Amino acid sequence: MTDIDVPYTVLACLYLHRMATTAHLHHLVGIARQQAATRRLLRELAADELVISVNLPGPGRTKLWLLTAAGRDLCQAMPEVRGREYPLVQGTHLRRRAPHSLDVLRTHLAFLAEARQRGDEYGPLDWEPEVYHRLSDQRADAVIADALMRYTINGPSGSRRQLRAFVEVDRATMSSERLASKLMAYGRFLDYAPLPVGAARRRQTTAAQVPVWQRSYPVYPRVLFVLTGASRTVMERRVADLQAMAVANPLAARLAQVVPLGAAILEDLQEQGPSAPVWTPLAGDDLTRRGWSEL
Repeated sequence: MTDIDVPYTVLACLYLHRMATTAHLHHLVGIARQQAATRRLLRELAADELVISVNLPGPGRTKLWLLTAAGRDLCQAMPEVRGREYPLVQGTHLRRRAPHSLDVLRTHLAFLAEARQRGDEYGPLDWEPEVYHRLSDQRADAVIADALMRYTINGPSGSRRQLRAFVEVDRATMSSERLASKLMAYGRFLDYAPLPVGAARRRQTTAAQVPVWQRSYPVYPRVLFVLTGASRTVMERRVADLQAMAVANPLAARLAQVVPLGAAILEDLQEQGPSAPVWTPLAGDDLTRRGWSEL
């Protein structure tokens, strides 16, 4: 992404991601700048009472930047974040939320660094955290992806390939079974089509219902699991459990027939890049590791 409005992008990124370190924000707006310039910008935004810094307790006392109430109100007029909520995060909630939120952001940065190197179309605001889709008439019954990614690959001779992905970042804090059950939720979303109510429902009892995902996406996004926070052996076992769910459960198996599914270790993405053969397919006859766009 070139010629961006840097202060605007920093504020929008903080609105989307809730929190970030100075280094994260520096890489989001582009590493061509000196990091000192990013630090200076953050001090200016803090002087304008749009952002605030806090130190997490524990080793290293990680310094995080957050929006203030005034910063939140300013961002709510931005088209990139319109319609999204920004609850102010502080205290115990901040400490509990930070590790997962920062790992989600690290995943985004791995894709962003590679996109800049390859010349693909993918910018700091093409990653939307916490995307919510209802699975029934009950609001609590929903699939909530850790992030939705919109990425365009610029190929040779002007060819372009637009890809979308639901991304789940797992820190091994939930059981392997609960992690694998997320495939069932995405399988339900694949077919979920709410029935009309009242007279419209009676008129359409025999009409085919259009799945609700088609209102938001031209193609159902692929589903990517990114694992971190445990030994490689533990994470590989969790990948195997995802593969087993994609075979054993009817909802997950149907999803696997029509949607690319893959899993990778976050540290591999950071070291080798998302297009390297670090992704394990969760279904199919060929489980050879490959790049994310080849799943």
